[in-house]
Amino acid sequence: MSASTAREQKRTANRAGLGAFIGSTIEWFDFYIYGTAAALVFDEVFFPELEGPLGTLVAFATFWVGFLARPLGGIIFGHFGDRLGRKKTLVITLLMMGIATTLIGLLPGYSSIGVAAPILLVCIRMVQGIGLGGEWGGSVLIASEHAPKGKSILYGAFAQQGSPVGNTLSTISFLAISQLPNDDFVSWGWRIPFLASAVLVFVGLFVRMRVAESPAMAKAIKTRTVSKLPLTEVLRTQPTLILLGIGACTIGLSATYFKSTFALSWATSTLDFDRSSFLTIILVANVVQVLVQPFGAVLATRMKSMTRAVCVMLLPEIVLLPLMFVLIGTENYTLAMIGVSVATIPHCLYYAALAGMLASRFPANVRYTGISLCYQLCGTILGGTTPIVGQSLLNWTGSITAVIFYAVFQILLTLGCMVLILRRPNHDELAHEPASQPAPGTTAAVTTSV
Repeated sequence: MSASTAREQKRTANRAGLGAFIGSTIEWFDFYIYGTAAALVFDEVFFPELEGPLGTLVAFATFWVGFLARPLGGIIFGHFGDRLGRKKTLVITLLMMGIATTLIGLLPGYSSIGVAAPILLVCIRMVQGIGLGGEWGGSVLIASEHAPKGKSILYGAFAQQGSPVGNTLSTISFLAISQLPNDDFVSWGWRIPFLASAVLVFVGLFVRMRVAESPAMAKAIKTRTVSKLPLTEVLRTQPTLILLGIGACTIGLSATYFKSTFALSWATSTLDFDRSSFLTIILVANVVQVLVQPFGAVLATRMKSMTRAVCVMLLPEIVLLPLMFVLIGTENYTLAMIGVSVATIPHCLYYAALAGMLASRFPANVRYTGISLCYQLCGTILGGTTPIVGQSLLNWTGSITAVIFYAVFQILLTLGCMVLILRRPNHDELAHEPASQPAPGTTAAVTTSV
């Protein structure tokens, strides 16, 4: 390979990484502002007849609807992404998400159109979920499949970085508008972040249209080794990997909702934190995540044992996540900020490496569908239910202890499943081995892997 060709490939890979990061940031911003609004204001705007914890619980249920729809998005866009290409699907998912988010910002409340308001909210939230369900897998793959040899985890982390940055932008936007008088915040202020999404989508589309199709997908299309029915094939050939992948994604998804959705509601409704104070705490934790998270991909790439790297990243969370709840429970602003910020470090390190580790275990011709199913089903079953389960346990027991035990269970589940996944074949490595003696039944997978 000539030096000029190598430089061009690196530029293409970097452009793909940047495109994955910017598009993913916008999509996650759209998704996270819903969770923040559900914790702070949706019970008053869309469910005013349900008072106190019950109204909050119903608002969290609409939050979960987005997760319920995400596997459907993963199946739909995974199918087209594995057959037609990653790039085309990513343009569609960005448009879907942006339009749905803008419509929520324009949606009249219960006082204007009655029961139609929460019904429409749920319907639009489902569209959001379908869009994000197709987004994550495509963003990860457009970046990791462009990566130079041995750097797929690092480049997959570009897409992963969109989550904390999107969450940070979401928190900043609500922190700014929370300075409004409460009546203004409830009547129109909360709509501003949703309407701002329309502008962000144009930025994302401009960047994404400049990204080339991933080499693995381009090769699969050229050699006609794409799967006719990716969903059927991945369920037939990789059922155990799908189940393990669901478990392995758990704390990478749910930890954010423990902090920015459940804890936000708990701290401002049950404890003595005001809205602005706890949003500031979450903002500081998000900034910590933005700064620290990339080191997780570096750690997983440089350590000789990836299993050891996962243990180094996740084992401290068994102590730090429960400590976070204890420190929030003191109702001391400084202690709560320390608790939330420190508890963010382990799971954000793991989240950076998660995408690349999971993607490498699927053959390229079903990879989009495979990783999307794992991530989105986890979101539906475990991640998106975090605020609902947490609030239910709190309502039922009157104590945060039950929530702490649930958090520890999720950490252990994640650790165990990922350790088992890392024992399975790495298709990124297989793709660089001599192809003269492929394993029986794996010709297409090796040919199309990166």
